[in-house]
Amino acid sequence: MPTTHVLISADELPEAMLSDHPPVILDVRWQLGDSRGHDHYREGHIPGAVFVDLDAELASPAAPERGRHPLPEIADLQAAARRWGIDDGSSVVVYDDIGNLASARAWWLLRWAGLTDVRMLDGGLGAWRAAGLRVSSGDATPRTGSVTLTEGHLPTVEIDDVASSAGVVLDARAAERYRGEVEPMDPRAGHIPGALSAPTAANVSSDGTFLPADDLRERFAALGIGADSEVIAYCGSGVNAAHEIAALEIAGLTGTLFPGSWSQWSSDPRRPVETGE
Repeated sequence: MPTTHVLISADELPEAMLSDHPPVILDVRWQLGDSRGHDHYREGHIPGAVFVDLDAELASPAAPERGRHPLPEIADLQAAARRWGIDDGSSVVVYDDIGNLASARAWWLLRWAGLTDVRMLDGGLGAWRAAGLRVSSGDATPRTGSVTLTEGHLPTVEIDDVASSAGVVLDARAAERYRGEVEPMDPRAGHIPGALSAPTAANVSSDGTFLPADDLRERFAALGIGADSEVIAYCGSGVNAAHEIAALEIAGLTGTLFPGSWSQWSSDPRRPVETGE
């Protein structure tokens, strides 16, 4: 897939790494129910990539009134970004090993905090390995960066804004969670009334790379979304929903993140819940 402002391919990244201004590479190995992300990173990662702890560095502590992954305080995110070696004007590449479902959080969050050149490695670590490129083990030791971050460069909505929205609300979770058939993490099963099911798994092909822009446009058009649509995306805790925002951008559309997502909504007994299709 050609380079976009959202993605970089496994063929393009090595050239960027050898350039005069190589990107800072962040490994966001995280998966629901798997707490061994750092161990997986140590076993094999893109050379020079720095491990990012999604729970500790890309979110504030969980709270029922804010959700399982509230947005981090901007001072905390800035301190983390400096630990990762990011300066003002740095380019950043993020990846994981699950089709960017986790690293999309870093992609969205760093852009929300003011960085303009942040891309995901299309296909993640799997694409890197498939290209025959080498991996490193152990921990990388990055230099200390000097970036200054400020919040609010991408839009977000609060829970009351979602309740009153006249736009399209997309639920990025698996369809069975949307329907309320299972709920492994949050207090109540179901979805926000009026929300449409749009699982993030359908944004990518079998190899974890994003679908072509035309295919993504068709996908969202089938949900009634066009160039002028106001779209809000949510998931369980605001992680996978960032992947939905990325898919919308690749398709030439725009979306707004509801950071609290279902974990916040379902924790408030005053909020109505729907189940089924």
